[in-house]
Amino acid sequence: MSARILRMNAGQFGLLVAITVWATFGLGVRYASAQNDDGAGIVVSKRASSADVGLPIYPGAKPHKNPGSDSDAARLGVWGGAFGFRLAVMQLESSDAPTNIAEYYKKALAKYGTVLDCTNGGTVHEGSSSALTCDDKPGKNGGMVFKAGTKKKQHIVEVDPNGSGSTFALVYLWTNGD
Repeated sequence: MSARILRMNAGQFGLLVAITVWATFGLGVRYASAQNDDGAGIVVSKRASSADVGLPIYPGAKPHKNPGSDSDAARLGVWGGAFGFRLAVMQLESSDAPTNIAEYYKKALAKYGTVLDCTNGGTVHEGSSSALTCDDKPGKNGGMVFKAGTKKKQHIVEVDPNGSGSTFALVYLWTNGD
């Protein structure tokens, strides 16, 4: 994955998978369907869909694999009881300008609440302790970053210029517990 949000090499990915498996089975959590929010489970997959990220696919977009990556999408997660996380990511590309893609996804993100423009980093939406905030990392190389949702259910879109077109990442991050 090339998105700044999920930058990791194969070794780091393997370590994350090993820790996830150990935490799940080492703590006695039973495996359940990845679709079961009430039980416990684990998912590690090189596939993700628009349903998994909770956002539509930009018209005409196609999967984008970065050099050195063998996948354009991923789903990771472990959950059970009071703890858990789920992550779904899709990497896409389009011949359209980044501003067109950004406008499309700002509208799509609005169904999850206030859309934060985190492009320049540090922008904060004031509110409750569950309110989503931007981190202090601006978009890279003229890219744009948008978020909507809550701290526990984040939808993130990162759009980067790529030649005369764009590459973009759609991310859903769900956390439970501290």
